[in-house]
Amino acid sequence: MSSRPKLLFLCHTLPFPPDGGVWIRTYHVLRLLARAFDIHLLCFERSSSSVNGGPATIAECRHALSRFAGVEVFPIPQKHRRLRYVWDHLRSTVARRAYTTYLYESAAFRARLEAILRSTNVALVHVDSLDLAAYLPECRHVPVVCSHPDVESALLRRRAAVERVKWRSAYLGYQARLRETVEREWCARVALNVVVSENDRVTLKRIAPASHTSVVPNGVDTNEFQPGGAAGTGIGYVGGLLWFPNLDALEFFGAEILPRIRSAAGDVPTVWIGAASSDQRRDYRERLDVEVTGYVDDVRPSMRACACHIVPLRVGGGTRLKILNSWAMGKPVVSTSIGCEGLAAVDGQNILIRDDPREFASAVLAVLGDAALRERLGAAGRATAERHYSWNVIGRELIETYLTVANGGCRTAAPAIAPARAGYAHSQIQPLHRT
Repeated sequence: MSSRPKLLFLCHTLPFPPDGGVWIRTYHVLRLLARAFDIHLLCFERSSSSVNGGPATIAECRHALSRFAGVEVFPIPQKHRRLRYVWDHLRSTVARRAYTTYLYESAAFRARLEAILRSTNVALVHVDSLDLAAYLPECRHVPVVCSHPDVESALLRRRAAVERVKWRSAYLGYQARLRETVEREWCARVALNVVVSENDRVTLKRIAPASHTSVVPNGVDTNEFQPGGAAGTGIGYVGGLLWFPNLDALEFFGAEILPRIRSAAGDVPTVWIGAASSDQRRDYRERLDVEVTGYVDDVRPSMRACACHIVPLRVGGGTRLKILNSWAMGKPVVSTSIGCEGLAAVDGQNILIRDDPREFASAVLAVLGDAALRERLGAAGRATAERHYSWNVIGRELIETYLTVANGGCRTAAPAIAPARAGYAHSQIQPLHRT
């Protein structure tokens, strides 16, 4: 019998393979916590809109994750029934409850959660997103750490702001308000909220002032992503087109920035590295002369082949792992301020930050034309990744934080899930910038 504390890990998406932002972070958090906890993972399969296109089956993913946890994977009902998709949106609109409440509504998942909590001495529950808020009442007798890859209500508002179709913009704004209601209700009731940046901490505290928060930044495997090889040529971006912010970034870059670059420097090779449909790949090749790779098992060769990495994001939340990967590889990065928000990004030192399309294009041209600038930005980026964002560095404090919460360090004479509209008294623990 293991004497290690037991952690129940609830996940809204199967965190393997770790081939995109939320999956990379969740995979590494799970891997690191397995050093100190006996973990049982209950997760949903990947939704149709988030499947990156990898070849791994659910059985293969479960086997890969079994090194760290017992793993159970549950279907998302609407993925297999198209009418359920429409019905979930209708229920969300009429009932004024966040859409994800219905997206992840599963009697089988709830029954298994209840059975584990009844039969096992669970010391701590990790919830990877408030998408699973409907299951939090079941965890009322166990301390809960809720992870926030971003502040979803803020992300939805940004999406609404750039959406050109009026009804979609209105609906996204409506969902943003519903999501903020969920954040306001639950963030003050769980033992600890983990966010990825100080920006997100401030945003979350504005929504739920009584919430306990801790900043655990996104990380990068600095052994996996390393400098090396030739300097490369052309421009590269990492991000699949199934995620709206990446698609919007490509449209923005293609319409506002790329023509200025090519007007000054001719036919600069440009590659978008990530999942995309065959129609999207053909469209962007014919319309913009941009190569969209589609899903690749290993992004590093394509990243290494590019001289300048770009992040022209107009919509986003949390922090961008694509920048951490580029930094770790010693690649120069040009980004919008939204693209690099929340990171230790210093314009002119480890990155070039430009929001105006004309200035963004000029910065890219400067990087492409100046080997010394590329080398200086790349070296500073690598140093930033090693100093602040290596998973090995992050892991020590992450584990300490979770162990402290499991031992009651974030609670003072309060239930594991506080009553609605009730907060927690301040405690003595101060892990990872906790406030």
